[in-house]
Amino acid sequence: MKQELELIRDQQKEVWNRFSSGWKKWDELMMDFLKPVGDEMIRLLNPGGNDMVLDIASGTGEPGLTIAALLDGGKVILTDLSEDMLKIAAENAADRGISNIETLVCDVCDLPFEDNTFNAVSCRFGFMFFPDMLLAAKEMARVLKPGGKIVTSVWDVPEKNFWVTAIMGTISRNIDLPAVPPGAPGMFRCANSDLMSDIFRTAGLTNIVKKDVAGKMNCHTADVYWNLMNEVAAPVVAALSNADTAIKDKIKVEVYEAMSRKFTDGNVVIDSSAVVFCAEK
Repeated sequence: MKQELELIRDQQKEVWNRFSSGWKKWDELMMDFLKPVGDEMIRLLNPGGNDMVLDIASGTGEPGLTIAALLDGGKVILTDLSEDMLKIAAENAADRGISNIETLVCDVCDLPFEDNTFNAVSCRFGFMFFPDMLLAAKEMARVLKPGGKIVTSVWDVPEKNFWVTAIMGTISRNIDLPAVPPGAPGMFRCANSDLMSDIFRTAGLTNIVKKDVAGKMNCHTADVYWNLMNEVAAPVVAALSNADTAIKDKIKVEVYEAMSRKFTDGNVVIDSSAVVFCAEK
């Protein structure tokens, strides 16, 4: 891997380890928010029996843990760059009585598995952060058995994801953020409708299926939304870290005002839009 890509990977590992406590705190809300995407991924994979499944960018465990619960004799390997996130995943598995899982810290661009090892590969909201998305797809395809499926999800365009733009849009109006290089890792890097299909095809995968999935972030109050995003969203924390108190307070006021305008009844339930892709080897 090129040196600059290794630097991105190492920075991401540090960030996800640092934010793991926030993800543990907000795990129930976030997993409820992301469940429709996980459900669609699992529907397309249709795992069962003795399947060996690789879950990449597992974070706190989903959808890998739900997949593991569906298997009868099979196993799920949960992988992530962050050992601290995988510790939470293991705790969640123990809490749910799920024992047919294993956690492994590794890089998707250099998977430590033999060719043709897994019946299925899942990756929820990981691709947009991979330093080299094509290499990641090729590695997933390499370890997948012929006839097996890969399923992934990415965020749709910003206009359909107010849960991100409500706060990041407000920040960008108040802080002169550095320009993001084209193609750099980020939330909406894969929102182009053809990008993931092109990557999968180039990686040698076929029978590509695309499904749009709507979701809702059930914050219920602006306070919950503000606190959540300041504890799980690395771009938010990074952007606010260099702002003075007056600017931070102004941004907070404007975010609360945006919530008030959007949710006039005071119930902050924010729509989201994702795209799930499934392909076969």
